[in-house]
Amino acid sequence: MGERPCARRAAGGALCVPAPVRAWSGAAMGTRLRSAALWGAALAATAGAAAWVWVRLRSRAAPTPECPVAATAAADQGTGHGKQILVLGLDGAGKTSVLHSLATNRVKRSVAPTEGFNAICVNTEELQMEFLEIGGSESLRSYWKMYLPKVLLLIYVVDSADHARLPVAKQLLHQLIQNNSTLPVVVLANKQDLEGAYCITDIHDALALSDIGDNRKMFLIGTHVAEDGSEISSNMKDAKELITQLVLEAQ
Repeated sequence: MGERPCARRAAGGALCVPAPVRAWSGAAMGTRLRSAALWGAALAATAGAAAWVWVRLRSRAAPTPECPVAATAAADQGTGHGKQILVLGLDGAGKTSVLHSLATNRVKRSVAPTEGFNAICVNTEELQMEFLEIGGSESLRSYWKMYLPKVLLLIYVVDSADHARLPVAKQLLHQLIQNNSTLPVVVLANKQDLEGAYCITDIHDALALSDIGDNRKMFLIGTHVAEDGSEISSNMKDAKELITQLVLEAQ
């Protein structure tokens, strides 16, 4: 994969864009998300600024309070789908930093991996979303599947620059969703700002997302978390809007 032309960031800082993706403006995001024929969107970067890309994938073959973990566990005892959004991924992928960005619209990088659970509520104009992050260390991955039947949406975060562990991320993702053909999935190809980060096309191939099938809503988004204390980047804003729309549709 490393030898492919788009496996690395171009000299100007732009991310390569997959061929089937149409380029639309971010302002059209809300309207486009509501279209049943929607395929994807991309905004190329210029002058060294990071780009964002999100793609709907189909098979080639066919003030923000913290949510108490106790409340999260209680919700899982009910029947049917819960209200939560499950956030998973390997340790070091950037899950906690992404969650903080979504919740506060400000950047706060996390240096310590989540040891256990991290529950956060995110308020938007349309609704309140409950995010549950489970740590990605080997000792915690066995808990992941326990929460899948009761969630509205799965967000799976990968480190685009951690090439060596992408096969592990792929295997775990496929195992997670193999028995749930309708759960919507948003894959965040995080850390797109790092040198050597794989672009969207290569993340798509590395995770073998085309093998998952097309009976679910699935999106792949390139993201990055900027400097501490700054406002979140445009790609994180677009990710938040997409997640909000998917939750609204699922309720």
